[in-house]
Amino acid sequence: MPGAKERELRRRIGSIGSTKKITRAMELIAATRVVKAMQRAQAASPYSKLITSVIEDLASAGVQVEHPLMRQASTVGNVGIIVIAGDRGLAGPYNTSIMRSAERRLMSHRSEGRNYSLFCVGRKSARYFRFRNYRVDFAVSGFSDNPSYDDARRIAEAVQESFVSEETDQIELIYTEFLSMGVQQVVVVRRFLPLVEFDTIATEHVPHSRPSAKVEAAEYEFEPSADAVLTALLPRYIEARLYGALLEAAASEHANRQSAMKAATDNAAELITNLTREMNQARQDSVTAEIMEIVGGAEALSHAQGEKRNDAHMQIMFENIQQIEQQN
Repeated sequence: MPGAKERELRRRIGSIGSTKKITRAMELIAATRVVKAMQRAQAASPYSKLITSVIEDLASAGVQVEHPLMRQASTVGNVGIIVIAGDRGLAGPYNTSIMRSAERRLMSHRSEGRNYSLFCVGRKSARYFRFRNYRVDFAVSGFSDNPSYDDARRIAEAVQESFVSEETDQIELIYTEFLSMGVQQVVVVRRFLPLVEFDTIATEHVPHSRPSAKVEAAEYEFEPSADAVLTALLPRYIEARLYGALLEAAASEHANRQSAMKAATDNAAELITNLTREMNQARQDSVTAEIMEIVGGAEALSHAQGEKRNDAHMQIMFENIQQIEQQN
């Protein structure tokens, strides 16, 4: 019935309208958070620049030290993979892209006969690999949208412990690099450990930083010694790199969520428009059907009244004829 269809469409429009309000609110929240995440990444940039600059100075001084974090395994038998994903969904392809890239990388290492160790950051990544029966050696969650340096230190300690104890021979980092709001985010795979040689550390990507200028070795004196400074500095360098990756991943997650919620809001608005047109058509059909029923009823009543009047006339004529016959 047209009336029942109209009621159903009204119910659907109301439900979609409520969903639209939610997606719009989530879009605005994500837009605010992505700005804050970008500001945090920019605030952490001076530290990354400075620690990279100090390592450059040590490299220019010709420091050579055998540090466990620079151990180069003759044969890579076990590869550790750090997967940085989100704790929540509704972020478009953000989580899916990261986990598929990580799984492809993991399968590539397994095809070459290497074992693996998974370090999952974010609830989504841990659930994804556990559901597919992969072994997860380390998992943390609850801070993907607002990471702190302590979170980066906790992850870095677990990764360094695995590498220094030779449980893993190589560590790779997989996360989403945030470029800008106008540029699509991309999933990157970078070698995390062992560290590269000193003369190339400065050219390695550090989030939101630029390589500092080379300086003369004689301009600096290191206390107690350059080797001791480097030994203490390399773990901090690992933490800084990981913290920068967490900040970029957080900004990427918020940017993807904002884009996804905007698309959902636009789709809801378009769906409401289409359903409103369909409801108006159903209402028009309902009104037309009611008018047709009224017209049909009026015609039927008019026809019935006409027949009744004809019967009354015939009865009067018959009575008149009878009276005339009696008089005759």
